[in-house]
Amino acid sequence: MERLFDLDFQLLHDAILTAVSVFFLFLLLSYLLFNPVRDMLKRRREKIQEDIDSAKKDREDADAMKAEYEDRLRNVDAEADTILADARKRATANENHIIGEAKEEAARIIKQAHVEAELEKDKARDEIKNEMISIASLMAGKVIADKIDTAVQDALVEETLREVGDKTWQN
Repeated sequence: MERLFDLDFQLLHDAILTAVSVFFLFLLLSYLLFNPVRDMLKRRREKIQEDIDSAKKDREDADAMKAEYEDRLRNVDAEADTILADARKRATANENHIIGEAKEEAARIIKQAHVEAELEKDKARDEIKNEMISIASLMAGKVIADKIDTAVQDALVEETLREVGDKTWQN
């Protein structure tokens, strides 16, 4: 037999048998070892991709929440201003109500004081009238008792007026 590249048949046979054995061994190891490792790597790749997607979604959610909170913070100032404006309006209305009540009370007190002053004036007038009547009676009694002339009568009127006082007659 002729040799191919100066190789003998036994060597070629062993080389082919070794190659076929290595191929079958590779298939067997691939089935037993490489496929589970590939599956594990595939699952790990998928989990990593899920984690990345989840992180992106969480980041988007966080950005959305951040935007929402920033809007709320902007609106909080406006809302606080609205609440303060309402409180000021209510306080002003309450202040005006209290001032109105105080003015009404003051007007009522002043009116009552005027009424009491008028009553006191009327009472004083009545007392002066009574006093004038008693003075006139006293003068008439003195005039009748003394039966004196007009000069003496004028002197008695002057004396009585000095006793009562000028200011009493002016009221």
